[in-house]
Amino acid sequence: MTRRGARKLAGGNTESLTQSINEVILQDCHSLYIEGDDSLLNIGEDLGLSIEPPRKKINIMLIGNHSAGKSSFINWYIEETIQRTGVAIETQGFTLVTSGKRRDTLTGTATVHFYPVLKELLSTDKILDYISTEVTTSKQKKFPLITFIDTPGLVDGEMLYPFDVDQAIEWMGHKCDLIFVFFDPIGQALCKRTLNIVEHLNEFAGDKMRFYLSKADTAGTETDRQKVMMQVVQELCKRPGLNKTGFDMPTIYIPSLANEKQRCVNQIEDVCRDIDKSIAMTLQSILNTLDKDCDTLVDKIDETLAEDTLNGKHNVKAYGWWLLFQMLGYGMFLLLITQFIFSILSEQMLRTITDEQTSELVFQTIKPVRQLFSLIPEENKYFIFGAILGTNLLCFLLAKVLSRTKPRLGSKVKKLHVARRKKILEVIKPKQSDMYSKYLAQCSE
Repeated sequence: MTRRGARKLAGGNTESLTQSINEVILQDCHSLYIEGDDSLLNIGEDLGLSIEPPRKKINIMLIGNHSAGKSSFINWYIEETIQRTGVAIETQGFTLVTSGKRRDTLTGTATVHFYPVLKELLSTDKILDYISTEVTTSKQKKFPLITFIDTPGLVDGEMLYPFDVDQAIEWMGHKCDLIFVFFDPIGQALCKRTLNIVEHLNEFAGDKMRFYLSKADTAGTETDRQKVMMQVVQELCKRPGLNKTGFDMPTIYIPSLANEKQRCVNQIEDVCRDIDKSIAMTLQSILNTLDKDCDTLVDKIDETLAEDTLNGKHNVKAYGWWLLFQMLGYGMFLLLITQFIFSILSEQMLRTITDEQTSELVFQTIKPVRQLFSLIPEENKYFIFGAILGTNLLCFLLAKVLSRTKPRLGSKVKKLHVARRKKILEVIKPKQSDMYSKYLAQCSE
């Protein structure tokens, strides 16, 4: 082994050791869908089925008015200053923050190549110039399994955005697993634009949304904090779609930025627990989907092979009908030709062409045919000949209609289906069961 190969192998082992079990499971699931000629995506495509590969990470979108602490939370979670923070509107576009092998910043075009699903969003004017991705090597908490989506700070009044920010946030909401709504207590908690977007998101993503009072340590006394929370909850409950019982809005703040003079209960760990729960639910869903996709593909392969067998039986019958009516058609045609020829060819004329023995044999052979046609009255001969000719044509038509065959699978294709079925049942499904066992082993003592 070369030095370069040894270093590469050592690097790969180190990387695998630093990965959590959940990361390995998600990557293995994803590879089963996309890697190799016999990937689940290729099998599904060949069978005419649409199979979607699982995501390797969950998407968490953070929305709120400007300076609500969205970027600060991301920096705290990944334990790295990746996003600018401040009172000014620092985030004017969408920034996707994800974990990777090296630190990098991707502009709009590169981001769309990195996340092809974002191509659907390009219908929104000028948004390409306001999308970027920050790739960091941070492995803190569960960040390797997360993509944070930091949205533009929302403000009321005459603030003009270079694109339809409401439409873009709603589109992003469809692609997210969690939506964190941050309300800050410094006069902007009741931003109407934020409340309007929250109301629209709640129509289709109510179960994904979590509400937090951010920068809770800056709200003053506990009484002041309760007043702010009551104002926010009352404003939210005025919206018909948000008026629900059991409304929860934990108070959070960044410990390292805390106001030493005003301390309050910090429930920021609850945010982490919500993230952990979403990752667990997503992982279970992916494993369940993998099992269902395997069953769907096996059933489709069985159906395809069974249909091919039926098509083979149909084709055998079709060939039998073709052979029968072809024989009938040509037989009747031969009778008509024979009768026509020997009706104008006398025995004496035949003897002048051949010898006496041959002519005698020919006339003895066709004698039954001539006797059969002699029974037909003279006035009905043309009618009978027409009927025979029509029957002859009908036989050829039936031979063509009834001999229509159905497509068959080639021997290579059939062997490929059988081999893929075997791989799904003997390799992929056991691997799915093994991954589920590894996942559940984390829950046991």
